[in-house]
Amino acid sequence: MDKESVKEKITQGMRTAFENKNIQSDIEYRPQFVFNDFRKGRKVLASLERELLHCDEFFMSVAFITKSGLTPLLPIFKELEQRNICGRIITTDYLYFSEPASLSQLQEFTNIELRLYRSEAAIGFHTKGYIFRRGDIYRIIVGSSNLTANALTRNEEWNTQLISQEQGEYTYSLRTRFEQLWHDKKCIDYHLIQEKYQTVYEQNRRKIFVAESPSFSQYSIYATHGNDAINEYVAETPTISYGENFTSSTVIPNVMQSEFVDNMRELCAHGAKRALLISATGTGKTYASAFAVKDFSPRRLLFIVHREQIAKQSLKSYRKVIGSKVSMGLLSGTVKETNATYIFSTMQTISKENVYMQFAPDEFDYIVIDEVHRAGAESYQRIFSYFKPQMYLGMTATPDRSDGYDVYKLFDYNIAYEIRLQQALEEDMLCPFHYFGITDLQLTDHPGEDDNLAKFSRLTSDERVHHIIREAEFYGFSGSRVKGLIFCRSNEEAAELSCKFNELGLRTINLSGNNSQAQREDAIERLVSDEREDYLEYIFTVDIFNEGVDVPEINQVIMLRPTQSPIVFIQQLGRGLRQNENKEYVVILDFIGNYLGNNFMIPMALAGDRSYNKDNIRRCLLEGSRIIPGASTIHFDEIAKKRIFQSIDATNISDLRRIKESYQNLKYKLGRIPKLMDFDRYGEMDVICLFQNTNLGSYHVFLKPESVKYDIRNMS
Repeated sequence: MDKESVKEKITQGMRTAFENKNIQSDIEYRPQFVFNDFRKGRKVLASLERELLHCDEFFMSVAFITKSGLTPLLPIFKELEQRNICGRIITTDYLYFSEPASLSQLQEFTNIELRLYRSEAAIGFHTKGYIFRRGDIYRIIVGSSNLTANALTRNEEWNTQLISQEQGEYTYSLRTRFEQLWHDKKCIDYHLIQEKYQTVYEQNRRKIFVAESPSFSQYSIYATHGNDAINEYVAETPTISYGENFTSSTVIPNVMQSEFVDNMRELCAHGAKRALLISATGTGKTYASAFAVKDFSPRRLLFIVHREQIAKQSLKSYRKVIGSKVSMGLLSGTVKETNATYIFSTMQTISKENVYMQFAPDEFDYIVIDEVHRAGAESYQRIFSYFKPQMYLGMTATPDRSDGYDVYKLFDYNIAYEIRLQQALEEDMLCPFHYFGITDLQLTDHPGEDDNLAKFSRLTSDERVHHIIREAEFYGFSGSRVKGLIFCRSNEEAAELSCKFNELGLRTINLSGNNSQAQREDAIERLVSDEREDYLEYIFTVDIFNEGVDVPEINQVIMLRPTQSPIVFIQQLGRGLRQNENKEYVVILDFIGNYLGNNFMIPMALAGDRSYNKDNIRRCLLEGSRIIPGASTIHFDEIAKKRIFQSIDATNISDLRRIKESYQNLKYKLGRIPKLMDFDRYGEMDVICLFQNTNLGSYHVFLKPESVKYDIRNMS
């Protein structure tokens, strides 16, 4: 485009921005107000990503840089390095806020020069400017956003993006000031001052003490850094959640838990005998049930889970909420504390006739069943048939099942509370995640043939192992050391990969269904402990950690298996979403293989979209970070993105089985045949799927008995 055309576009864009918003102009040349509002698809991060990917050169002067802010930009910087797009970055030692780990990682990029401006005690350094050059056009973002996760994704930040030619006065002044700072004697190459900065940073790092209440000592922060540090601390620190996400001698319910208790009280007042809690992994459903039980004050309680480890964790949670006035005990294969007032039992134990017959049918006036989506199993049915409490409370994160069992009907359609992943992220109830869809190595002779992927020698090849480790080290983790889970396709693959990781100096173990409960508990303790000499960095597994295991310390999750189900995907993602005071975010690495399959389900699951609308799925793939709530981010590399697009194009959204499954999920939830508008209201399948199926063509035809086949297990 010639200079006159560019000049005209800039002029017209200025008129739209500053004269009249109704004047037509090219948005690429129009000044913009850049802020965070995921509901409108607006995040400062997205603007930075877009400009970085399309620039010829970039410059940044930013006061504060943290790992949480840098991590979502890592794949962008990697791509720029491969394309030899160079950049210069100035940051500062002001308040010693920037994290040395983030600065060290930045300077490892061969295309980036990093300098640290030595500020003076009486003069602050508060610049937040991002400059991108495309030819002789400059795109500039200046405002309030530091390079931190909250500033780029969720804080109330005000920035202005301007487009200017090189000789524009604003651009000339900004570039001139940048060069002055860059060449100032107080602006030093970071590698020359790295060790000294690291030392002083550690000496001056804020000490945040959380004791009996969720408060912090403003005095101690002020004494070290002054009032600006307090303001930055408040702006950059995630809100502390209570309930399951906060350890304290006096546990306070979070928003979800309080509303749930109110709803349970109302259901009980209307004579309800059963209620269902649908709660995303990590939102504190165990604590929620404890608050409801405390409010109900039952004579005796039975809490049922599917693993002894979870029973122990649940007992501890109840103890924090209810205190020591009520006796609590375990009932499992190894422990028989049946005289306790509140009993925490495994389903395997309590479902045995010689065990449950020890209790009268009305022995417990309150029964809580965790992971109740399993209730179609015979063992669960024996419990429901025998015990007659005043209240059955079922809890699950995934009530919509493909096995044809109606969990909603079992609980009389009494949904006491429902909070899914997206809402939980909005409410800051979960740890933010940075998801990276990464290209796996080509494991097949014929890409797309799923059977070839199972070739064991390639799944566990040295080349693939080194590839996985390189990516895991590059994207990193939040905290002092990695505490990760790695999900594999088979137990054989998990065992072999664990051995190869160990041979390369990492500390890992493989766990499967063959390991005892004691072995699992010891492995988790080794993973999370910072004191044990035999600590672990990773646990390899297939599916034993999919649900019910509470390990808040997990800061990295690696997926090395195909995605066949959104439910399983969210379950495994959820292993890292529990909040913990020692991590700010969790890194999710999904190695997307060369198979043809259900890759399209990945953006669906991340965005919480069940519509199967292809345009929605494509939007989730392209704009995931912009539309996901909070500080979480989503990034697919180009090859992974291409494979998912291929999966979207190849899938048949009008597949009768999928239509029937969506119909049945909604029918179960409503307790009646859904109206056509219900599908849109509850976000369950785009009704266009019905009309695009050539054998149906209308909802009326679909509802004919011979079409619906209500038992989904018999579908062909």
